[in-house]
Amino acid sequence: MIRGQGIIKLYVVYNVLEIFDKLCQSFGGDVMQSLFNSADGLANCSQENVQFWLWRFFSDEVLAVVSSIIHSFVLLAQAITLSTCIVAHNNALFAMLVSNNFAEIKSNVFKRYSKENVQSLVYFDSVERFHIMAFVLFVLAQNILEAEGPWFESFLCNALVVYVCEVMIDIIKHSFIAKFNDIKPIAFSEFLEDLCKQTLNIQTENGKKNLIFVPLAPACVVIRVLRPVYAAHLPYNPLPWRLFWMLVLFAMTFVMLASLKMMIGMGLRKHARWYVRRCQRRKLHFD
Repeated sequence: MIRGQGIIKLYVVYNVLEIFDKLCQSFGGDVMQSLFNSADGLANCSQENVQFWLWRFFSDEVLAVVSSIIHSFVLLAQAITLSTCIVAHNNALFAMLVSNNFAEIKSNVFKRYSKENVQSLVYFDSVERFHIMAFVLFVLAQNILEAEGPWFESFLCNALVVYVCEVMIDIIKHSFIAKFNDIKPIAFSEFLEDLCKQTLNIQTENGKKNLIFVPLAPACVVIRVLRPVYAAHLPYNPLPWRLFWMLVLFAMTFVMLASLKMMIGMGLRKHARWYVRRCQRRKLHFD
């Protein structure tokens, strides 16, 4: 018997799911863009082409729903795998992080990349941060429902380990990619400037390299996480009282998430304006 077979299985499963996540993310962005184009064409089409645009919009909508469902299951499976590693007491988390991250370095640093490919890779890593946050929220919900005894300190340490390891590995990966492909560090500042301009809806020089983040699948994971937590704190009877508290919790959650979205959006726009002005002053200084 090979020792650590469970860790090897988790490593293989997590890597397979990560590949499917990237495929679904890329495909889902194209599908949503096609759906938006179909909706725009349907709104502006003539009476003779209404049937064509209706059929195209319906087919694109079905494809978007199916791709979002598949991507949601992939992310949920990733969250379950990461939760299994975190709650294990045999260093499975550290083994999976080390093996997975060094495999990521090996598969990326020795390849030839153009500047546009590196920009796409940076954007993929940025989206991965939001997915990790959804996974950590899933693990937090599982601990709230099932953990016994003091667990928050251990959970916080493991969550920080996961996030710090991902950040450090990405720094090392992009450092070696830039070194082997003769990409200057200023290129990453240009990537951030393009991202800030996208946040401010400013037309960039390279309009094709936009950050594609489809929040439907992570939102489904978050909803799946919050539902059992709310259900555990709802009164069982009477039914009208239970329905009343369901509506109250739903309204509170909606208000909190909407407020959080607005505050994050305002913060991102403020930071984007500051960074774009900084880049403009730097260019004027060098000129």
